Amino acid sequence: MIDLTGKNALVTGAGRGIGKEIALSLARAGAHVALCDIDPDSAQTAAADVESVGSKALALSANVSDAGEVKEMFSSYFSGFETLDILVNNAGITRDSLIMRLKEEHWDAVLNVNLKSAYLCCKEAARPMMKARGGKIINIASVVGIMGNAGQVNYAASKAGLIGLTKTLAREFASRAINVNAVAPGFIQTAMTDKLSDSDKERLTNQIPMSLLGSPQDVANAVVFLGSSLSGYITGQVLTVDGGLVM
Repeated sequence: MIDLTGKNALVTGAGRGIGKEIALSLARAGAHVALCDIDPDSAQTAAADVESVGSKALALSANVSDAGEVKEMFSSYFSGFETLDILVNNAGITRDSLIMRLKEEHWDAVLNVNLKSAYLCCKEAARPMMKARGGKIINIASVVGIMGNAGQVNYAASKAGLIGLTKTLAREFASRAINVNAVAPGFIQTAMTDKLSDSDKERLTNQIPMSLLGSPQDVANAVVFLGSSLSGYITGQVLTVDGGLVM
């Protein structure tokens, strides 16, 4: 059992789905968790669930693609927690379309939420982590950022950019004992995949060597590992959680 007792974490996009499961799993491992979501009600509800497992929780609300709101979010975070040991950049959206139909506003929205937000949060986290000479940054990418996917040019570009950001910051921060890694989920069973038809689900699972969709818990398990001391000699890596889809 991984023990994160005494560690403090900040998870973006934590109000639901994978982000919420990451926050809960960090809490179950003993960490105190701040949960940020653009929807304040979702953040509050998720924070209450974290508290129910016995950890301190702090609900934050911000548009993490806005520099001013990110600064305010970090100020609120440090009003509640003294240190930042683990940062999980999970906030993300999709606006899928083939490129010939893709609206510029949907390109900008996805790149801003999925990639710019990670840049802004890493920038704010850099100084306190460097001062502490340690920390864990985990960026939630996607296998789509590795292999591409028709109809998701904006999403794939944002996740590929996130992988590049991860590898570069791993080099910049390595001398200060800050590990920067990415988790790249494959097809994960979420509210979005629940809406798919049986035939579409079958088509997806047929692409996966393990022949099943992953769960948010599978992604959260990888994050907990990368946020722990067990990953001390791992940085700049992309851990795919995909049932063998990309290998």
